[in-house]
Amino acid sequence: MKSPNWFVIITVVLVIGAGFLFIRNNSSSTPTTNIANANNVTIVDGQQIITINAKGGYSPSSTVAQAGLPTTLRMTTSSTFDCSSSLRIPSLGLKKSLPANGTTDISLGTPTTSTINGSCSMGMYNFNIAFK
Repeated sequence: MKSPNWFVIITVVLVIGAGFLFIRNNSSSTPTTNIANANNVTIVDGQQIITINAKGGYSPSSTVAQAGLPTTLRMTTSSTFDCSSSLRIPSLGLKKSLPANGTTDISLGTPTTSTINGSCSMGMYNFNIAFK
């Protein structure tokens, strides 16, 4: 009886494992949106509200908003237990722990033409808001 070809066996196992990882990574149940201004900016009674979801990062990661309007950043969380719940906006001197579930409104004042960058406390997840 002939001994098995270990090279073939190892190759088959690696291909099956890679296929499993590919399928698992592509079947995420919570897709992230990185589209600039993905309908997350509203203006109500002269007040601009920018909504960003925090869970496994920030979505959308890029937003374009109008400069010169009083602006509120509305952070929403839903079972958020990762570092995206620890918000930092260095240019505003802001460090805030977001609740695991709910909304947190943060006044941004009346921004002029500029870009505000935010991140989690570890710097792994980032977002920006360009005021034009």
